[in-house]
Amino acid sequence: MSPERQKADGSGTPDRRRRRVELRPSRIAARWGLEPSALPNQEEQERHASWLELFLDLVFVLALLAVQQRLPDATPAGGEILETAGLYVVVWWAWGGQAFYDTRFDPDDFTHRLAVLVCMIGAGSMAVGVEDAPNTLLLPIGYLVVRGTLLVLYLRVRSTGPVVRELTTVYLTGFGTGWLLWAASLAAPVHTRPVFWIVALAIELLTPWLGRRRLIRHPVHPLHLPERFGQFTIILLGVSLTDLLDAVPARPSASVALTAVVAFAIPASVWWVYSTFVSSGLSSPRLQAGVEYAAVHGLLGAAMVLFGWALGQIVRHVAADSPELPGILRLLVAVSLGTWILCGLALQRISLGRLPRQRVILAALAVALIVAVSVVGVEPMALLPPLALVLVGYAVVVARLIIRFAGERPAD
Repeated sequence: MSPERQKADGSGTPDRRRRRVELRPSRIAARWGLEPSALPNQEEQERHASWLELFLDLVFVLALLAVQQRLPDATPAGGEILETAGLYVVVWWAWGGQAFYDTRFDPDDFTHRLAVLVCMIGAGSMAVGVEDAPNTLLLPIGYLVVRGTLLVLYLRVRSTGPVVRELTTVYLTGFGTGWLLWAASLAAPVHTRPVFWIVALAIELLTPWLGRRRLIRHPVHPLHLPERFGQFTIILLGVSLTDLLDAVPARPSASVALTAVVAFAIPASVWWVYSTFVSSGLSSPRLQAGVEYAAVHGLLGAAMVLFGWALGQIVRHVAADSPELPGILRLLVAVSLGTWILCGLALQRISLGRLPRQRVILAALAVALIVAVSVVGVEPMALLPPLALVLVGYAVVVARLIIRFAGERPAD
């Protein structure tokens, strides 16, 4: 940096006033009188999700709800569980790519808004195509629209600086390769389409990890990204309970109503812990490229979708007067809740750079109790109340610990 630049603020130090990169307005934008805003700078202290981003979230959450509905009301087979998990990754990853772009490069101008609206059309196609995938082309076509829009947006900002050029090279190379494989799957026989999708998705998932050192040079926004993931997670938590609500008949018996109320205590506990974590601001200082943070939230969302479905199935068994719950259902309850607890530990590790002993002990105890209750609780009412008690107790103690850790964190 030149001496003149360093003295720009009159103190002999580099001028750290907020600088923003301007985008050239398009002809359409000029005609409509919509001048593009500047690209957000990572030094901004305040930045929140836009209305457009929230609109985008709702469309993708509906797609994830369609993924959840792939699971049958009867006991699912192993293949059905794997297919549902794979489709969840596809939809969630499509949303995550746009979220990462927006947290770094959201000019909120006419061109950007139009691109995001096109992305929503692709997400809608994915939501419709999830039910019959891979027998329909709606899913891959929707994915191609969503990711193609993202690639165009990265091309748009590529010339704004050398660091941005380096970052976009990572994404354009990895995501572009995956996009070509998705496009090739359109011409493939039905039974081989999933092979193309799996290979393409693996390449795209590995891209941020392989290019992590370059991505760190242009870090994600420390306030905006946790808010984006937080809002999406809370919306997904609410929508994932659709199966629970659908399982309650119009005129429920006392046992069904009681079961639904007790079941609701479980997602309420999940909300309590997660909302406390996000509100504490623990994650903000250590996000860097946000790769680990995103990966943990992917697993967290999958766990919520799974236990939302499982709780609905338990209520259905109570309504049908089933004497006992299938073993696979009890296993999925234990796996989903255990995954949620482990994701909480991972978020704590990302936030503090370490795992406090209290959190590890509490997590181990909670997982052990969940497994024990799932093994012993063959009958619905022998399973849900103990599980709800464990989750409520865990939520209360862990939320207090999170608040304490936030208070003990040194000021940045």
